[in-house]
This record gives sequence, C-alpha cells and structure tokens, in this order.
Amino acid sequence: MEAKWLGITAIAPVAWGANYVVTRQLLPVDAPIWGSAIRALPAGLVLLAVARVLPRGVWWWRSGVLGTLNVGAFFLLVYVAAQLLPSSVAASVMALAPLTMAGFAWLWVAEKPTGQVLGGAVAGIVGVLLLVGGASGSIDPSGVAASAAALVLSSAGAVLSKRWSDGTPLVALTAWQLVLGGLVLLVVAVAVEGAPPAVDGSGAAGFAFTALVATALANLCWFGGLTHLRAATVGVVGLLNPVTGVLLGALVAHETFTVEQVAGIALVLAGILATSQVPTRRLPVQPEPLPEPEHEAHALAAA
Repeated sequence: MEAKWLGITAIAPVAWGANYVVTRQLLPVDAPIWGSAIRALPAGLVLLAVARVLPRGVWWWRSGVLGTLNVGAFFLLVYVAAQLLPSSVAASVMALAPLTMAGFAWLWVAEKPTGQVLGGAVAGIVGVLLLVGGASGSIDPSGVAASAAALVLSSAGAVLSKRWSDGTPLVALTAWQLVLGGLVLLVVAVAVEGAPPAVDGSGAAGFAFTALVATALANLCWFGGLTHLRAATVGVVGLLNPVTGVLLGALVAHETFTVEQVAGIALVLAGILATSQVPTRRLPVQPEPLPEPEHEAHALAAA
C-alpha cells in the first residue's frame, strides 16, 4: 500500500516539473497572474463537475483557507520570487519543504519526525542543491522573503489538509480548493494585469495540459498522498519536481547533464527511499454525526 501511494504521489511533482517546459514553450510570458488563474480555476471547475457537490458547514471556510494557502497565495508568491531571484536560489529555498512539512506535521497531526525521516529529508535537500548548482546574479531580500513565505504557507496548507481530513471525497476537497484559490487569483489578475492575454492554438493546448494534468490530476495525487503517507515523506517526494525539470531540460533542450546532477538525483531518490520506510501514522476519521430523530421524521415526511 505504501509503495502504491508513493507512486501515485510522485505523479504530482513529475507533472509540475514537466509544466516548466510547457510554460516556457507554449504559454504567454507577460501575464503570469492570469496564467495562474487560468491554470487553477478551470481545473477546479472540471473536478467540481465530477464531484457534483458543494462545501457544507465548516468546509466553506476550510476550503477558503486551503485554497488561499495551497493555490492563491502560493502561486502569487512563487511568481514574485521567480521575478526577483535566480532560479537556483528560489529552488534552494523551496527545497526545504520536507523539513517545514515535518515540523507542521509534528505540531498538528502528531507525526514526530524520526532520525530516519530527518536524514531522508536532508539527503533530498542536498540532492536538490547539487541539481540546481551555484547561484548566479544578485539576491534580492524581498525575493527570498516571498519564496520563504510560499514555502511556509504551502507547507502549512498541505498539513492542514491532512489534519482536516474527515472522509470527505478527495475529488470534492481538491475541487473546492482550486475553485476558491482560482477565484482569488482571478480577482488579483483583473486588478493587476487587466484583460486576459490572447491565446493561440498552441497556447490553448499548453493551458489544457497545465490545468488538467499539472493542476487537476497533480493535486488529486498530492492530496491523496497526504491522506495516506507521512507529511515528511510527501515533502521529500515533492523534490522530484526539480529532478523532472533537470531531466527534461537535458532531453528536450539538450542542456548539459553533469556528474553533480547525477549525484543530486541519486540523493533525492535515496531520501524518498529512506522516508518511505517509516510506518505511516493515520489520524482516525471522524464519523459524521447521526441525524436527530426529529430530523429523520422531517426527512421521511419530505420523501
């Protein structure tokens, strides 16, 4: 079962890594907030059409919180960081996700990090540092702050989604987050960038991949992994994102592939293997409260 969910979870960072190439090759570069909104909102609407259920009770505000943390604020902060920092620096900051997720998981879902978990996380982080190489260019403190904020908020959102798991269908939970987070991005895009960008046939194909594969499918796999695996393990699996980017860069763009990058990939895989050997502690699912007798009577009368 663990191996199955490791494989499913890995689909998410691999899709995100492939999305770098799609974004660079097919999508407009002058409207990144619109691009993020078009990525999130259609994906959420597609999943909502599949789930065919709206949030109820506490899930209205929970979905708003998770949608803001995991989609709206995260996409915006990553964009700011990408504009202000060299790619290697931004990737290095975000590579700390296994440790921040492990910390939140310890506080909120009682997943105490073991030496094996921490060792696997550190191995994965070192592997990413070898992959991205040394930083070049100036380092803007505002960019570092944006990247760190994206790291903390997305890690908190990931663990909160695990903490709040109560048996609600995964498709519905993912749809609510994407729709509400996409609405946040839509409002910001209109306010900051104005009208949406013009898109040709290749751009439409790129957005279709971004929305359906790199967002709808990837988020389903990611949140499904958080339900069944330790948060720290999911964080280390997420390091396959830069691994995929580097491999596709070598295959598609014929970029140089160094010995250091091979060693980095090996360390990331070793980190995933190490953390996957730690048993998963699952939170008990809270059952739905039984209806009161008078509610049952009203329901029977209505029928």
